[in-house]
Amino acid sequence: MADRGHGVDDGQEPAHGEDQDQHGDRDDRLACVPTAHRQQLLPTPAPVPVPVVRDPPSLADPADVARSLALCVAEILSGAREVDTVARWITDDVHRHLQHRAAVAARARSAARRPAGRPVIRIGSVVLGRPRAGVVEAAVVVHTRTHARAVAIRLETRGGRWRATAIGVL
Repeated sequence: MADRGHGVDDGQEPAHGEDQDQHGDRDDRLACVPTAHRQQLLPTPAPVPVPVVRDPPSLADPADVARSLALCVAEILSGAREVDTVARWITDDVHRHLQHRAAVAARARSAARRPAGRPVIRIGSVVLGRPRAGVVEAAVVVHTRTHARAVAIRLETRGGRWRATAIGVL
């Protein structure tokens, strides 16, 4: 128990650099305050305002678009739907990606001798993030009889409507 020369002994030694300010100088104003109470006396930074991102009113609700696309993606991977049926709502890169994933899924069904059929699919929760105006990132949970998967979708406004510029199935 050391006395710091200020006549106050709280019974605790300061940790190395504990009562130094941002420039590495000792802040003598806090030396007489017990360590446990110093955080309460330090100024708190002002909260950073979160910008409100608004989409043009003519656009469809992005949650509905993400929900519909996630259902379509699940149907594509199960073999119940062709990729071309959603071509209007996805970019060329996403179209190629889904074509590849559908082909891999078809080979897996063939190897397991499972026919392509109409699966029972239920859409669960949808979570949206808006990194900037005109962009929405969505995570959609898709449930089948045996398991649940997450479908991540990035939607961007193109030509006055939402288009998926990235889709991933986890």
